Amino acid sequence: MIDVAQASGRQRSQAASTVAGAIPVPEVHLTPQEMIRRATAMRQTLRDRQAATEAAGRILAETNDEFVKAGFYRVVQPRRFGGYEFDLPTYINVMSEVSRGCPSSGWVLALTSGHPIILADHPEQAQIEAYGSDGEYRCPSLGAPVPLQRVPGGYVVSGFWDYASGCDVATHVMVSGLIPQEGAAPKPVLMLVDRKDYTIIDNWKMLGMQGTGSRRVAVENLFVPEHRVAPIAMWVGSDGVKVHPNPMYNGRKAAFFMIEGGAVLMGSARGMFDLYDELLRNKSMRFAPKTKLMEHHEFQHYFGVAQALLDNADAALLRAAQDYMAACTAQTERGVDFSEEEDRRIFLMVQQATRLAFEAVDRIFTTAGTQTGQSASMLGRYYRDISVQRTHFTQQMDRTAVNFARLHFGFAPLSPF
Repeated sequence: MIDVAQASGRQRSQAASTVAGAIPVPEVHLTPQEMIRRATAMRQTLRDRQAATEAAGRILAETNDEFVKAGFYRVVQPRRFGGYEFDLPTYINVMSEVSRGCPSSGWVLALTSGHPIILADHPEQAQIEAYGSDGEYRCPSLGAPVPLQRVPGGYVVSGFWDYASGCDVATHVMVSGLIPQEGAAPKPVLMLVDRKDYTIIDNWKMLGMQGTGSRRVAVENLFVPEHRVAPIAMWVGSDGVKVHPNPMYNGRKAAFFMIEGGAVLMGSARGMFDLYDELLRNKSMRFAPKTKLMEHHEFQHYFGVAQALLDNADAALLRAAQDYMAACTAQTERGVDFSEEEDRRIFLMVQQATRLAFEAVDRIFTTAGTQTGQSASMLGRYYRDISVQRTHFTQQMDRTAVNFARLHFGFAPLSPF
Protein backbone atom coordinates (compact mmCIF):
# COMPACT_ATOMS: atom_id res chain seq x y z
CA MET A 1 0.00 0.00 0.00
CA ILE A 2 1.09 3.57 -0.65
CA ASP A 3 0.84 5.81 2.40
CA VAL A 4 1.30 9.35 1.21
CA ALA A 5 0.17 10.84 4.49
CA GLN A 6 3.53 10.67 6.17
CA ALA A 7 6.77 12.44 5.26
CA SER A 8 6.35 11.56 1.59
CA GLY A 9 3.08 13.51 1.65
CA ARG A 10 4.93 16.68 2.60
CA GLN A 11 7.42 16.03 -0.19
CA ARG A 12 4.58 15.62 -2.68
CA SER A 13 3.00 18.85 -1.45
CA GLN A 14 6.24 20.75 -1.90
CA ALA A 15 6.79 19.27 -5.36
CA ALA A 16 3.22 20.05 -6.37
CA SER A 17 3.76 23.74 -5.71
CA THR A 18 5.94 23.93 -8.82
CA VAL A 19 3.42 22.49 -11.30
CA ALA A 20 0.42 24.00 -13.05
CA GLY A 21 -2.77 24.17 -11.04
CA ALA A 22 -1.08 23.41 -7.73
CA ILE A 23 -3.29 24.09 -4.69
CA PRO A 24 -2.08 24.18 -1.06
CA VAL A 25 -3.25 21.37 1.21
CA PRO A 26 -5.56 22.84 3.88
CA GLU A 27 -3.95 20.91 6.76
CA VAL A 28 -0.47 19.82 5.78
CA HIS A 29 0.04 17.61 8.82
CA LEU A 30 -3.35 15.90 8.86
CA THR A 31 -2.94 12.13 9.24
CA PRO A 32 -5.22 9.28 8.18
CA GLN A 33 -5.73 8.42 11.83
CA GLU A 34 -6.98 11.91 12.62
CA MET A 35 -9.34 11.95 9.67
CA ILE A 36 -10.80 8.59 10.75
CA ARG A 37 -11.12 9.92 14.32
CA ARG A 38 -13.09 12.91 13.03
CA ALA A 39 -15.46 10.62 11.14
CA THR A 40 -15.97 8.45 14.22
CA ALA A 41 -16.62 11.52 16.37
CA MET A 42 -19.47 12.55 14.04
CA ARG A 43 -21.31 9.24 14.32
CA GLN A 44 -23.86 10.27 16.96
CA THR A 45 -24.48 13.67 15.39
CA LEU A 46 -25.21 12.03 12.06
CA ARG A 47 -27.49 9.50 13.73
CA ASP A 48 -29.41 12.34 15.37
CA ARG A 49 -29.87 13.97 11.95
CA GLN A 50 -31.11 10.86 10.13
CA ALA A 51 -34.81 11.73 10.25
CA ALA A 52 -34.20 15.32 9.15
CA THR A 53 -31.96 14.14 6.31
CA GLU A 54 -34.59 11.67 5.15
CA ALA A 55 -37.31 14.35 5.32
CA ALA A 56 -35.18 16.87 3.41
CA GLY A 57 -34.50 14.32 0.69
CA ARG A 58 -30.84 15.38 0.52
CA ILE A 59 -27.74 15.75 2.65
CA LEU A 60 -28.24 18.59 5.14
CA ALA A 61 -26.34 21.83 4.58
CA GLU A 62 -24.78 21.69 8.05
CA THR A 63 -23.61 18.13 7.44
CA ASN A 64 -22.05 19.10 4.13
CA ASP A 65 -20.30 22.07 5.77
CA GLU A 66 -18.89 19.82 8.48
CA PHE A 67 -17.66 17.32 5.89
CA VAL A 68 -15.89 20.14 4.04
CA LYS A 69 -14.29 21.44 7.24
CA ALA A 70 -13.15 17.96 8.28
CA GLY A 71 -11.49 17.40 4.89
CA PHE A 72 -13.55 14.29 4.08
CA TYR A 73 -14.12 15.27 0.45
CA ARG A 74 -10.34 15.40 -0.04
CA VAL A 75 -9.45 11.99 1.35
CA VAL A 76 -8.30 10.53 -2.01
CA GLN A 77 -8.02 13.85 -3.87
CA PRO A 78 -4.52 14.33 -5.35
CA ARG A 79 -2.19 16.28 -3.13
CA ARG A 80 -1.21 18.43 -6.08
CA PHE A 81 -4.78 19.72 -6.16
CA GLY A 82 -5.19 20.40 -2.45
CA GLY A 83 -6.17 16.88 -1.38
CA TYR A 84 -4.68 14.47 1.13
CA GLU A 85 -4.11 11.55 -1.26
CA PHE A 86 -4.59 8.99 1.51
CA ASP A 87 -4.80 5.29 0.65
CA LEU A 88 -7.92 3.20 0.02
CA PRO A 89 -8.11 1.62 3.51
CA THR A 90 -8.29 5.17 4.92
CA TYR A 91 -11.02 6.02 2.44
CA ILE A 92 -12.96 2.89 3.41
CA ASN A 93 -12.67 3.63 7.13
CA VAL A 94 -13.80 7.25 6.78
CA MET A 95 -16.76 6.38 4.55
CA SER A 96 -17.79 3.47 6.77
CA GLU A 97 -17.67 5.53 9.95
CA VAL A 98 -19.80 8.28 8.41
CA SER A 99 -22.26 5.73 7.01
CA ARG A 100 -22.45 4.09 10.41
CA GLY A 101 -24.02 7.33 11.62
CA CYS A 102 -26.15 8.07 8.55
CA PRO A 103 -26.24 5.82 5.45
CA SER A 104 -27.61 8.57 3.20
CA SER A 105 -24.95 11.07 4.22
CA GLY A 106 -22.27 8.40 3.88
CA TRP A 107 -23.46 7.48 0.39
CA VAL A 108 -23.30 11.08 -0.80
CA LEU A 109 -19.85 11.53 0.72
CA ALA A 110 -18.48 8.31 -0.75
CA LEU A 111 -19.86 8.84 -4.25
CA THR A 112 -18.63 12.41 -4.49
CA SER A 113 -15.32 12.25 -2.59
CA GLY A 114 -14.17 9.03 -4.28
CA HIS A 115 -14.38 10.32 -7.81
CA PRO A 116 -11.04 12.13 -8.00
CA ILE A 117 -9.81 8.62 -8.81
CA ILE A 118 -12.10 8.57 -11.84
CA LEU A 119 -11.31 12.18 -12.80
CA ALA A 120 -7.65 11.15 -12.92
CA ASP A 121 -8.31 9.59 -16.35
CA HIS A 122 -9.16 13.01 -17.80
CA PRO A 123 -6.52 15.21 -19.41
CA GLU A 124 -4.54 17.47 -17.11
CA GLN A 125 -6.35 20.62 -18.26
CA ALA A 126 -9.73 19.20 -17.22
CA GLN A 127 -8.36 18.37 -13.78
CA ILE A 128 -6.89 21.84 -13.35
CA GLU A 129 -10.27 23.34 -14.25
CA ALA A 130 -12.19 20.94 -11.99
CA TYR A 131 -10.17 21.70 -8.86
CA GLY A 132 -10.02 25.42 -9.58
CA SER A 133 -8.12 27.66 -7.21
CA ASP A 134 -9.30 26.13 -3.94
CA GLY A 135 -9.55 22.36 -4.53
CA GLU A 136 -13.28 22.20 -3.79
CA TYR A 137 -14.45 19.20 -5.82
CA ARG A 138 -17.53 17.07 -5.20
CA CYS A 139 -18.66 15.08 -8.19
CA PRO A 140 -21.14 12.25 -8.81
CA SER A 141 -20.40 9.98 -11.79
CA LEU A 142 -23.35 8.77 -13.86
CA GLY A 143 -23.98 5.94 -16.30
CA ALA A 144 -26.72 5.47 -18.93
CA PRO A 145 -24.77 7.15 -21.75
CA VAL A 146 -26.49 9.42 -24.27
CA PRO A 147 -25.37 10.11 -27.87
CA LEU A 148 -22.91 12.95 -28.47
CA GLN A 149 -22.64 15.16 -31.52
CA ARG A 150 -19.16 15.98 -32.79
CA VAL A 151 -18.45 19.67 -33.34
CA PRO A 152 -15.17 21.58 -33.76
CA GLY A 153 -13.25 21.44 -30.49
CA GLY A 154 -15.51 19.01 -28.72
CA TYR A 155 -19.06 17.74 -28.50
CA VAL A 156 -22.62 18.93 -28.00
CA VAL A 157 -24.89 16.95 -25.72
CA SER A 158 -28.52 17.04 -24.63
CA GLY A 159 -29.96 14.51 -22.24
CA PHE A 160 -30.51 13.45 -18.67
CA TRP A 161 -29.03 11.02 -16.19
CA ASP A 162 -30.74 9.57 -13.13
CA TYR A 163 -29.33 8.73 -9.69
CA ALA A 164 -27.03 11.75 -9.32
CA SER A 165 -26.30 11.22 -5.63
CA GLY A 166 -25.26 14.46 -3.99
CA CYS A 167 -26.06 16.62 -7.01
CA ASP A 168 -27.33 19.37 -4.66
CA VAL A 169 -23.92 19.83 -3.01
CA ALA A 170 -21.80 18.85 -6.02
CA THR A 171 -19.41 21.22 -7.76
CA HIS A 172 -19.54 19.11 -10.95
CA VAL A 173 -20.99 15.94 -12.38
CA MET A 174 -19.34 13.40 -14.66
CA VAL A 175 -21.94 12.18 -17.13
CA SER A 176 -21.62 9.41 -19.69
CA GLY A 177 -21.95 9.70 -23.43
CA LEU A 178 -21.43 7.75 -26.65
CA ILE A 179 -19.13 9.04 -29.37
CA PRO A 180 -20.09 7.73 -32.82
CA GLN A 181 -17.40 5.61 -34.50
CA GLU A 182 -17.46 4.96 -38.22
CA GLY A 183 -17.80 1.23 -38.82
CA ALA A 184 -17.65 0.41 -35.11
CA ALA A 185 -19.70 0.55 -31.94
CA PRO A 186 -19.97 3.98 -30.26
CA LYS A 187 -17.21 4.76 -27.79
CA PRO A 188 -18.37 5.26 -24.15
CA VAL A 189 -16.91 8.31 -22.44
CA LEU A 190 -17.28 10.45 -19.32
CA MET A 191 -17.75 14.20 -19.59
CA LEU A 192 -16.95 16.71 -16.88
CA VAL A 193 -19.82 19.21 -16.47
CA ASP A 194 -19.85 22.24 -14.15
CA ARG A 195 -22.64 22.76 -11.62
CA LYS A 196 -23.87 25.85 -13.44
CA ASP A 197 -24.46 23.84 -16.62
CA TYR A 198 -26.90 21.20 -15.37
CA THR A 199 -30.39 21.39 -13.90
CA ILE A 200 -31.78 19.11 -11.19
CA ILE A 201 -35.14 17.37 -11.59
CA ASP A 202 -36.63 16.08 -8.34
CA ASN A 203 -37.61 12.50 -9.14
CA TRP A 204 -36.12 10.78 -6.07
CA LYS A 205 -38.94 9.39 -3.90
CA MET A 206 -37.75 6.17 -2.28
CA LEU A 207 -38.53 3.88 0.64
CA GLY A 208 -34.88 4.05 1.66
CA MET A 209 -31.80 6.22 1.02
CA GLN A 210 -34.17 9.15 0.52
CA GLY A 211 -31.60 11.49 2.06
CA THR A 212 -29.09 10.97 -0.75
CA GLY A 213 -30.96 13.31 -3.08
CA SER A 214 -30.09 11.00 -5.99
CA ARG A 215 -32.07 13.06 -8.45
CA ARG A 216 -32.02 13.41 -12.21
CA VAL A 217 -29.65 15.92 -13.79
CA ALA A 218 -30.16 17.28 -17.30
CA VAL A 219 -28.34 19.40 -19.87
CA GLU A 220 -29.58 21.03 -23.05
CA ASN A 221 -27.35 21.71 -26.08
CA LEU A 222 -24.29 21.86 -23.85
CA PHE A 223 -20.88 22.22 -25.49
CA VAL A 224 -18.26 20.02 -23.83
CA PRO A 225 -14.69 20.71 -24.95
CA GLU A 226 -12.52 17.81 -26.06
CA HIS A 227 -10.26 17.97 -23.01
CA ARG A 228 -13.22 17.40 -20.68
CA VAL A 229 -13.99 14.02 -22.27
CA ALA A 230 -12.23 10.76 -21.36
CA PRO A 231 -12.78 7.04 -22.06
CA ILE A 232 -14.58 5.15 -19.32
CA ALA A 233 -11.74 3.25 -17.68
CA MET A 234 -14.23 1.00 -15.88
CA TRP A 235 -14.51 -1.03 -19.06
CA VAL A 236 -11.32 -0.58 -21.03
CA GLY A 237 -8.67 0.44 -18.53
CA SER A 238 -6.75 3.70 -18.46
CA ASP A 239 -5.83 5.00 -21.91
CA GLY A 240 -2.31 5.90 -20.84
CA VAL A 241 -2.94 9.43 -19.52
CA LYS A 242 -0.82 9.60 -16.39
CA VAL A 243 -1.23 12.97 -14.70
CA HIS A 244 -0.36 11.58 -11.24
CA PRO A 245 2.55 9.33 -10.21
CA ASN A 246 0.52 7.58 -7.50
CA PRO A 247 -0.57 4.20 -8.98
CA MET A 248 -3.92 4.49 -7.18
CA TYR A 249 -5.12 6.84 -9.92
CA ASN A 250 -4.03 4.83 -12.92
CA GLY A 251 -5.84 1.48 -12.83
CA ARG A 252 -9.19 0.21 -13.96
CA LYS A 253 -12.12 1.80 -12.17
CA ALA A 254 -14.90 -0.80 -11.94
CA ALA A 255 -13.51 -2.48 -8.83
CA PHE A 256 -12.94 0.88 -7.18
CA PHE A 257 -16.52 1.85 -7.93
CA MET A 258 -17.58 -1.32 -6.12
CA ILE A 259 -15.32 -0.47 -3.17
CA GLU A 260 -17.03 2.93 -2.86
CA GLY A 261 -20.47 1.40 -2.38
CA GLY A 262 -19.07 -1.45 -0.30
CA ALA A 263 -17.64 0.99 2.25
CA VAL A 264 -21.05 2.61 2.67
CA LEU A 265 -22.87 -0.67 3.00
CA MET A 266 -20.43 -1.98 5.61
CA GLY A 267 -20.81 1.17 7.67
CA SER A 268 -24.60 1.07 7.36
CA ALA A 269 -24.64 -2.53 8.56
CA ARG A 270 -22.41 -1.61 11.51
CA GLY A 271 -24.79 1.21 12.41
CA MET A 272 -27.67 -1.23 12.46
CA PHE A 273 -25.61 -3.61 14.59
CA ASP A 274 -24.94 -0.77 17.07
CA LEU A 275 -28.69 -0.36 17.53
CA TYR A 276 -29.15 -4.11 17.90
CA ASP A 277 -26.57 -4.10 20.68
CA GLU A 278 -28.52 -1.35 22.47
CA LEU A 279 -31.79 -3.20 21.97
CA LEU A 280 -30.47 -6.47 23.44
CA ARG A 281 -29.21 -4.59 26.49
CA ASN A 282 -32.52 -2.81 27.14
CA LYS A 283 -35.38 -4.98 25.87
CA SER A 284 -36.83 -7.88 27.87
CA MET A 285 -38.04 -11.26 26.65
CA ARG A 286 -41.77 -11.52 25.84
CA PHE A 287 -42.19 -14.67 27.94
CA ALA A 288 -40.93 -15.88 31.29
CA PRO A 289 -38.37 -15.55 32.57
CA LYS A 290 -38.51 -11.94 31.43
CA THR A 291 -34.76 -11.41 31.36
CA LYS A 292 -33.00 -8.93 29.13
CA LEU A 293 -32.52 -10.26 25.61
CA MET A 294 -28.76 -10.08 26.07
CA GLU A 295 -29.03 -12.67 28.84
CA HIS A 296 -30.81 -15.26 26.69
CA HIS A 297 -28.80 -17.82 24.73
CA GLU A 298 -31.01 -17.42 21.64
CA PHE A 299 -30.15 -13.72 21.23
CA GLN A 300 -26.56 -14.30 22.25
CA HIS A 301 -26.38 -16.66 19.28
CA TYR A 302 -27.93 -14.11 16.91
CA PHE A 303 -25.53 -11.43 18.11
CA GLY A 304 -22.44 -13.62 17.87
CA VAL A 305 -23.21 -14.80 14.34
CA ALA A 306 -23.90 -11.22 13.17
CA GLN A 307 -20.58 -10.12 14.66
CA ALA A 308 -18.73 -12.85 12.78
CA LEU A 309 -20.47 -12.03 9.51
CA LEU A 310 -19.66 -8.33 9.75
CA ASP A 311 -16.04 -8.90 10.78
CA ASN A 312 -15.49 -11.19 7.81
CA ALA A 313 -17.22 -8.71 5.50
CA ASP A 314 -14.97 -5.89 6.70
CA ALA A 315 -11.87 -8.04 6.27
CA ALA A 316 -12.82 -8.97 2.71
CA LEU A 317 -13.48 -5.34 1.77
CA LEU A 318 -10.09 -4.24 3.09
CA ARG A 319 -8.41 -7.13 1.26
CA ALA A 320 -10.14 -6.05 -1.95
CA ALA A 321 -8.74 -2.54 -1.49
CA GLN A 322 -5.26 -3.97 -0.95
CA ASP A 323 -5.54 -6.16 -4.06
CA TYR A 324 -6.79 -3.18 -6.07
CA MET A 325 -3.79 -1.09 -5.03
CA ALA A 326 -1.45 -4.02 -5.73
CA ALA A 327 -2.85 -4.33 -9.26
CA CYS A 328 -2.47 -0.58 -9.84
CA THR A 329 1.09 -0.64 -8.52
CA ALA A 330 2.12 -3.68 -10.56
CA GLN A 331 0.78 -2.01 -13.69
CA THR A 332 2.46 1.34 -13.04
CA GLU A 333 5.81 0.16 -11.71
CA ARG A 334 6.36 -3.17 -13.52
CA GLY A 335 4.12 -2.99 -16.57
CA VAL A 336 1.96 -5.92 -15.41
CA ASP A 337 -1.45 -5.62 -17.04
CA PHE A 338 -4.32 -4.77 -14.70
CA SER A 339 -6.56 -7.21 -16.54
CA GLU A 340 -10.31 -7.17 -16.86
CA GLU A 341 -10.34 -10.59 -15.20
CA GLU A 342 -8.49 -9.23 -12.17
CA ASP A 343 -10.88 -6.29 -12.05
CA ARG A 344 -13.88 -8.63 -11.97
CA ARG A 345 -12.19 -10.84 -9.35
CA ILE A 346 -11.83 -7.87 -6.99
CA PHE A 347 -15.37 -6.84 -7.85
CA LEU A 348 -16.58 -10.31 -6.83
CA MET A 349 -14.68 -10.14 -3.56
CA VAL A 350 -16.51 -6.96 -2.56
CA GLN A 351 -19.85 -8.41 -3.66
CA GLN A 352 -19.29 -11.46 -1.48
CA ALA A 353 -18.37 -9.16 1.42
CA THR A 354 -21.62 -7.24 0.99
CA ARG A 355 -23.56 -10.50 0.87
CA LEU A 356 -22.14 -11.36 4.29
CA ALA A 357 -23.24 -7.95 5.54
CA PHE A 358 -26.71 -8.50 4.04
CA GLU A 359 -26.96 -11.80 5.90
CA ALA A 360 -26.08 -10.09 9.19
CA VAL A 361 -28.60 -7.31 8.55
CA ASP A 362 -31.40 -9.75 7.76
CA ARG A 363 -30.66 -11.66 10.96
CA ILE A 364 -30.77 -8.45 12.98
CA PHE A 365 -34.00 -7.15 11.47
CA THR A 366 -35.93 -10.41 11.74
CA THR A 367 -35.01 -10.96 15.39
CA ALA A 368 -35.27 -7.38 16.71
CA GLY A 369 -39.06 -7.40 16.98
CA THR A 370 -42.01 -6.09 15.01
CA GLN A 371 -41.64 -2.55 16.38
CA THR A 372 -38.60 -2.12 14.14
CA GLY A 373 -41.01 -2.03 11.20
CA GLN A 374 -42.55 1.23 12.42
CA SER A 375 -41.94 4.14 10.06
CA ALA A 376 -40.17 6.13 12.78
CA SER A 377 -37.89 3.26 13.85
CA MET A 378 -34.23 4.12 13.39
CA LEU A 379 -33.34 0.46 13.16
CA GLY A 380 -36.01 0.12 10.50
CA ARG A 381 -34.58 3.13 8.64
CA TYR A 382 -31.17 1.45 8.51
CA TYR A 383 -32.85 -1.66 7.14
CA ARG A 384 -34.71 0.33 4.49
CA ASP A 385 -31.54 2.13 3.50
CA ILE A 386 -29.54 -1.07 3.22
CA SER A 387 -32.36 -2.74 1.29
CA VAL A 388 -32.19 0.02 -1.33
CA GLN A 389 -28.40 -0.15 -1.42
CA ARG A 390 -28.56 -3.85 -2.22
CA THR A 391 -30.70 -3.16 -5.31
CA HIS A 392 -27.81 -1.26 -6.93
CA PHE A 393 -26.70 -2.83 -10.19
CA THR A 394 -23.18 -3.35 -8.81
CA GLN A 395 -24.56 -5.67 -6.10
CA GLN A 396 -25.78 -8.32 -8.56
CA MET A 397 -23.12 -10.92 -7.84
CA ASP A 398 -24.59 -13.70 -9.99
CA ARG A 399 -24.02 -11.57 -13.10
CA THR A 400 -20.44 -10.74 -12.13
CA ALA A 401 -19.64 -14.36 -11.28
CA VAL A 402 -20.61 -15.48 -14.79
CA ASN A 403 -18.64 -12.68 -16.44
CA PHE A 404 -15.55 -13.39 -14.34
CA ALA A 405 -15.67 -17.07 -15.26
CA ARG A 406 -16.14 -16.24 -18.95
CA LEU A 407 -13.08 -13.99 -18.91
CA HIS A 408 -11.06 -16.62 -17.07
CA PHE A 409 -11.88 -19.29 -19.66
CA GLY A 410 -11.28 -17.04 -22.64
CA PHE A 411 -14.83 -15.93 -23.48
CA ALA A 412 -16.13 -12.39 -23.84
CA PRO A 413 -18.17 -11.07 -20.88
CA LEU A 414 -21.91 -10.79 -21.40
CA SER A 415 -22.21 -7.34 -19.78
CA PRO A 416 -19.99 -4.53 -18.47
CA PHE A 417 -20.23 -5.79 -14.89
